[in-house]
Amino acid sequence: MEQQQRILGIDFGTTRIGLSLSDPLQILAQPYDTLTNDSHLIPRLAEIIKRQEVSLIVVGMPLNLKGEKGKKALEVDLFVGRLKENLGASVIVWDERFTTAMAHQTLRRMGTRKRERETNKGRVDAMAASLLLQSYLDSRKRSLSC
Repeated sequence: MEQQQRILGIDFGTTRIGLSLSDPLQILAQPYDTLTNDSHLIPRLAEIIKRQEVSLIVVGMPLNLKGEKGKKALEVDLFVGRLKENLGASVIVWDERFTTAMAHQTLRRMGTRKRERETNKGRVDAMAASLLLQSYLDSRKRSLSC
C-alpha cells in the first residue's frame, strides 16, 4: 500500500505562524510547531515540507462573520502568494473563523492553566492550525463518501 503525503496546516499571524500536520493517511491533524514570522520563515517552511513529505498546504483565511475578507485576510493573500512562489507544494486557503477561540477552549478543557496559555501563545497558534486543518480533512471525508 502506497503511503500518502502529509498536509501542512498554517494559522497565519503577524508575529507567529502556527503549524499542524496531518498523519500520512490524511485523517487526523495534530499541532506541530510555531515559527516566528520573519525573513527566515519561507526557508524553514521549505525544510519542514521536505522533511515531513508535505504535498499540500492549507492556510487559514480569517474571514469576518459575513464571510468577507478584511485587512488581515489581505495579509494572508500576500503570504499565500509567497508560498506559491517559493515552495513546491500546492496551497489552498480555508475558512479559519473561530479557530483561535476554539483552541483556547480546547486547551482549557485539557487542563492547561490560564497562565500557561497566556505565556505560551505558540501552543495556542499550533492548536488553532490543527483545528483548521482537521476541519479541512473532515470536509474531504464527507465529499469523498458521496
